[in-house]
Amino acid sequence: MQGSRQIAPAAGRLGILLAGLGAVSTTLIAGVHAIRKGLAAPTGSLTQMGTIRLGKRTDGRSPLIRDFVPLAGLDDLVFGGWDIFEDNCYQAACNAEVLRRELLDQVRAELEAVQPWPAVFDQSYVKKLDGPNVKTGASKRDLAEQLRDDIRRFREQQGVERLVLIWCGSTEVYMEEGPAHRSLDAFERALEASDPAIPSSMIYAYAALKEGIPYANAAPNLSADVPALEELALQSGSPLAGKDLKTGQTLMKTMVAPGLKARLLGVSGWYSTNILGNRDGEVLDDPESFKTKEESKKSVLDHILQPELYPTLYDDLHHVVRINYYPPRGDNKEGWDNIDLVGWLDYPMQLKINFLCRDSILAAPIVLDVALFLDLAMRAGMSGIQEWLSFYFKSPIHRRDLYPEHDLFIQLMKLKNTLRHLRGEELITHLGLEYYD
Repeated sequence: MQGSRQIAPAAGRLGILLAGLGAVSTTLIAGVHAIRKGLAAPTGSLTQMGTIRLGKRTDGRSPLIRDFVPLAGLDDLVFGGWDIFEDNCYQAACNAEVLRRELLDQVRAELEAVQPWPAVFDQSYVKKLDGPNVKTGASKRDLAEQLRDDIRRFREQQGVERLVLIWCGSTEVYMEEGPAHRSLDAFERALEASDPAIPSSMIYAYAALKEGIPYANAAPNLSADVPALEELALQSGSPLAGKDLKTGQTLMKTMVAPGLKARLLGVSGWYSTNILGNRDGEVLDDPESFKTKEESKKSVLDHILQPELYPTLYDDLHHVVRINYYPPRGDNKEGWDNIDLVGWLDYPMQLKINFLCRDSILAAPIVLDVALFLDLAMRAGMSGIQEWLSFYFKSPIHRRDLYPEHDLFIQLMKLKNTLRHLRGEELITHLGLEYYD
């Protein structure tokens, strides 16, 4: 039995702030209101439907996660956010064409009540988009202060006790860490100077962390995963998570690749292509934004298969990732994989996966879970990087002297063991010898 951690109760309302009120965010907001009204089920959400085993298998204790740890309830959630377009969330959801109009009309009043605030946006970081609902300021530091004002105003007007901010905006151009990111002092000087090394998502991350609230990045771009903002998160006591939600093709990779490795089947090639037609697909049609996504998607296999440990099986793996913008598909994404395998006596085999998925339908419950778990972490006094939430991300933020864990099943074990630890329950090792002693 572990010593349990003191967790403040989930009293009062939780505000979920979303940077970007497009397809994912409106699908989340509409979904929460539909579930509240009994119109649909929270399928895909671990916090709402998942269970957690406690003790031995023979004990028969497997409560719902939401009954085991004190999570905010769906009735206590309040939504707000920013977008470069002026459409309210009902109009934005209709434009996204993810959810049926019949369902949207049943939560229309709730969606229309969420009107986007002007966003921090610079087209040099997302070249395929532009919109009129954008903040102006003397510097990027000024823009960050405007975001902080929005956060404070929302807290006061909505009477929320706690807040979480999640970047659900588009993928920004590929960037690498530079001098502006190496310390908080350097970062704040760069904000004053409107340094191009600080994209819009970093400004949101800075504003959230300065306000002492949790932040997560649902996109693959460089955001809070720099030393300066990790320093600020520890200083302000804010939890951090990200990055790039694990939804379609990469979700399949983190399911299939651990199985192939477990059976020590070789992989000589893995060809992946995506077809999608939503705003995300349009943004990724730009080579610089695609490179950001490509880096996120390609790193998964290297860390799961560990070619440095199994060179004869995985050292010569040819991994190709393609994303094709195809407007007729809308939010209905197709992920197609061809995997060339090597078996006993070097005999070749093939595995083909064709995942016809709905991008925002897969992403919305993840955003909900991340928000609720970040709020839990905040109330439990867990600041900085929350590696136990890697389960939800393609490129999980991790301590710099560690390699990231990408195996979906190890990630789930890490997540549930963290919850057990928080409540003082025995960690599950799956050893099982005690049943036969």
